[in-house]
Amino acid sequence: MRIYPFFIPHAGCPHDCLFCNQKATTAREAVPTARSVRQELEAMLPRQGGGEVAFYGGSFTLLPLAQQRAYLEVVTPFLQQGRLDGIRLSTRPDALSPETVARLAEYGVSTVEIGVQSFSPEILRFSERGHGVEDLPEVVESLRRAKIRVGLQLMPGLPGADRRESRRSLGSALALAPDFLRLYPVLVLGGTALAALWRQGEYRSLCLMTAVSWCAELLWRCREAQVPVIRIGLQESEGLHRPGALLAGPWHPAFGQLVRSRLWFRALWRLMHEGAGEVRIHPADWSDAIGHRQQNLHWFSRLGGGLTLKQDASLMRESLACAKEIYPLQRLAAYSVA
Repeated sequence: MRIYPFFIPHAGCPHDCLFCNQKATTAREAVPTARSVRQELEAMLPRQGGGEVAFYGGSFTLLPLAQQRAYLEVVTPFLQQGRLDGIRLSTRPDALSPETVARLAEYGVSTVEIGVQSFSPEILRFSERGHGVEDLPEVVESLRRAKIRVGLQLMPGLPGADRRESRRSLGSALALAPDFLRLYPVLVLGGTALAALWRQGEYRSLCLMTAVSWCAELLWRCREAQVPVIRIGLQESEGLHRPGALLAGPWHPAFGQLVRSRLWFRALWRLMHEGAGEVRIHPADWSDAIGHRQQNLHWFSRLGGGLTLKQDASLMRESLACAKEIYPLQRLAAYSVA
């Protein structure tokens, strides 16, 4: 689905979370006016199209009500004209009362992304989120009753979290049957309270390979539950490259590919150990299978397993053919279900 994003950095947020610096992650400081949103949409939208206009980077439903209505009302004509299909916004778990959900539905909001980050009360408290998760099931259900799609955001690697916590939080998220998930491993951004803890040695960020390993497992578990993951890792932005913006953490411009490639490595490793010599895959999977900068191929070459990859357009996506057998990637890359 085509997304037309507008960023409202930190707007509406009642707390300065331990890890948050929206100006660094979005490279934007000013909150757009409703008038500027209308002007940009008029210029960018096709005369007949689809997709969603999205308000990211803040807690939309905690903006002053007049500001919320102003944003939503400038989008309404584009919905009526068929130039958009809906409105997407991000907010907090504690900012979706029944009255709020009813208002969003009235204005044609089609998708709400909820920044949960963790399902651990202790970790949320230490991260200064200012909310819990006890009411989240009812919130998700109220959105579902209003025919609004629900996305959840999780942040592996928050202070006090380990790999087991990431699994538990994901399990709790999947139990709510969201329409999709986003996974954002924690980064240490300048100007945050987390940066101070990091400088004092009281917080150690995940290294890149650890974050890739954690997120590969989470992605596999999401696929088992048939819940799409629409984003893994923070999107590259000009703000992240400013001096002092990104201090530590597992940022990589191709983080999502690194994660997907880890699943392919697990699958190919298993076939190699079972004596496979040649493995065929669909051409569309080639870049993920060989890895970023052919990293998977380099690993197998060093291991001396004699594994050869070939492309075969007759295969289904995310399948591996060895001799006369065809295996799903999901099965070969499997993690323990415990």
